[in-house]
Amino acid sequence: MYAEQGDLASNRPGDAVRRKIVELQPSPLLRLVGRWLPGTEIYSWANGLVGERFTGRNLDRLKRHGWGILHAVQWDSGSDIDHLAIGPSGVFTINSKRHKGKTVWYGDTAITVNRAPTRHVVISQHEARRASKALSRRCGFEVPVRPVIAIVDAAKLTVKNAASPVLVLSADQVGRVLSGLSPTLSKEQVERVYAVARDPRTWAAL
Repeated sequence: MYAEQGDLASNRPGDAVRRKIVELQPSPLLRLVGRWLPGTEIYSWANGLVGERFTGRNLDRLKRHGWGILHAVQWDSGSDIDHLAIGPSGVFTINSKRHKGKTVWYGDTAITVNRAPTRHVVISQHEARRASKALSRRCGFEVPVRPVIAIVDAAKLTVKNAASPVLVLSADQVGRVLSGLSPTLSKEQVERVYAVARDPRTWAAL
């Protein structure tokens, strides 16, 4: 079923970030040094890698409960979806954000980190809409996708929006919260969407 690129179920959390780090610095020694130098591009990417691995481990626990979990789902454009979760509660794109030691606040429509505004919400919404379009096209039926932002290592996370367009969670709670939502998909639908999502051809340019 799958294209020459292989089955996306074999991807590890953070694989797209690992490729970017190698692209930035081919030397293993210099990559190691860069990971510990704040302010460098490699340091920033390595920080993100830590977050994706943590979120990925928490999501992978859902597999034993009938969920399909994918990581580093890459579009033809080169951008990627950090994590994709497909289960009885629906389909979710999960964007992992590591803000170590910082204060994260989610109000009406935006997230601030130490009071500085971010584009996390807008980007996550766009990602979910794009994923829904790609999955619906290949599945042959409408596949709603809900955006999630998993916050890693924040000193404090405050969510003030009761009807948030994007679900913002601490990464250590993401699996429990998603599995606790009301069922929206049958077992057959979960299997169908997961089979389509694993195929790299699904994520070709629309």
